[in-house]
Amino acid sequence: MGKQKTNAAVVIDGGNIKIEDIIAVAQDGMRVEISKNGRFVKKMEKTQRMLIDAMRNGVPVYGVTTGYGRSCGRRMPMEIAMKNGTNIFRFHGCGTGDPIGIEETRAAMLCRIICLARGYSGVSVGLLKQMADFLNKGVTPVVPAEGSVGASGDLTPMSYIGACLMGEREVFYQGQRMSTAKALKKAGLKPYKYLPKEPLSMVNGTTTMTGIAAINVRRAQRILSAAIYATALSVHAIKGNAHHFHPTISEAKPFAGQGYVADKISNLLKANVSARYLEDDALEALQDPYSLRCAPQVIGVLYDALEWIKKWVEVEANSSNDNPIFDPATGQVLMGGNFYGGHIAFAMDGLKAALASVADMCDRQVMLLVHPSFNRGLPGDLVGIIDKSNGLYHGFKAMSLASSALAAEALKLTMPAASFSRSTESHNQDKVSMGTIAARDAERVCTLTERALSIHLLAAAQACHLRKNISTRPLLAKTAKEIGLISAPLAEDRPLDKDIEKMCAAIRYSDFFRL
Repeated sequence: MGKQKTNAAVVIDGGNIKIEDIIAVAQDGMRVEISKNGRFVKKMEKTQRMLIDAMRNGVPVYGVTTGYGRSCGRRMPMEIAMKNGTNIFRFHGCGTGDPIGIEETRAAMLCRIICLARGYSGVSVGLLKQMADFLNKGVTPVVPAEGSVGASGDLTPMSYIGACLMGEREVFYQGQRMSTAKALKKAGLKPYKYLPKEPLSMVNGTTTMTGIAAINVRRAQRILSAAIYATALSVHAIKGNAHHFHPTISEAKPFAGQGYVADKISNLLKANVSARYLEDDALEALQDPYSLRCAPQVIGVLYDALEWIKKWVEVEANSSNDNPIFDPATGQVLMGGNFYGGHIAFAMDGLKAALASVADMCDRQVMLLVHPSFNRGLPGDLVGIIDKSNGLYHGFKAMSLASSALAAEALKLTMPAASFSRSTESHNQDKVSMGTIAARDAERVCTLTERALSIHLLAAAQACHLRKNISTRPLLAKTAKEIGLISAPLAEDRPLDKDIEKMCAAIRYSDFFRL
């Protein structure tokens, strides 16, 4: 069995789902369908029966016939256990901070469906359908961002999703924040009635961090492409050397990412005139500064990191990260640690470091563009008008300051979250992953890098406009024109904050920077 797309839908049947499909559901609203395939339904029902058999036979099932965490020594009779469960949503309702983004929450919900559909958890198909209905109707739980240590998974954030499925708490629906009860009525849905173990299976896992991580991967891929364009524009604007990206250099140091980035920059720099008309011929211009010359070695790290990070996120998304689970062959109740988010923590800590390095590179290129000692003949601060008043206009002076601030903040956040594991819950959770914090850090670094990169793109396009020969490089000319539609070349000074945010949206959602 495997994931299939049918009539613009992601079909859940216990098989693997790609990050691209998670993004399609989370960001683009693609429908989710729970398969009616007999083999899949039987597999789900089989572990449900194993759960009930274990309960009837007096086999301890953690969190179902026992207390939670350190309280697992407590036991409860069958009749009480059948009704037990939803209280876990209530006492974990202590999340703080702003809500997780709607896209990230939708990705987390899909990841939970995928996890439970693996058939190890003993939950019903009905629970999967309720989450799919929420996704398909656009009902998104309000999930506070703070409060998860990433093991025993995302207990607190997922408790909000679990509570919303049964009609409690608040959701975003039709552009408004409202009570779940009101939204369900408007959407034509009914509150879900949980079966044994299902409340625990909603919270005991890594799906919030994984949902955020999946969105981060997508954003990082687009940042990478836009950074390549920004660098190529900067090379042109500063009359830089195209031979820094010669394929032999990457053949001599054969990292895939380095070669990929160098090749893409070289392609963008293709010109319809000789290079000697476009490159500075001063003796000191023999080699460009590192932020330009080493761009393949900087951006290439992000490319290569994404290769393994994407795979890790997909493995986590397609895992049964619940606890306890059932051995489908024997019915044995297995209590383990699949809820531990160590792989996501490591992946996101790595991603934010690679992203912040790109943000730093972008800031250094902006400095080269605005500084008259380094920009090879361009006006200082890229002032776009002849300044007869001797200092009235300041062009990109403040933009370069903002770029530096954004890069510095991104770099500050590169401290690994996983290094701050703490003993919690009466020393039962005595080693935790901090995976959700790492994913949230990486999300913030994505945002900061997009903003630094937006300033870089605007500055590079302004510099190319001032250089007045961008038409010699047709691919770059097309990109500069598209940037100009978002933010017109700067003549007299004007506020550029809205231009930055529009450029951020173009990086994240448009195809301007497709390679």
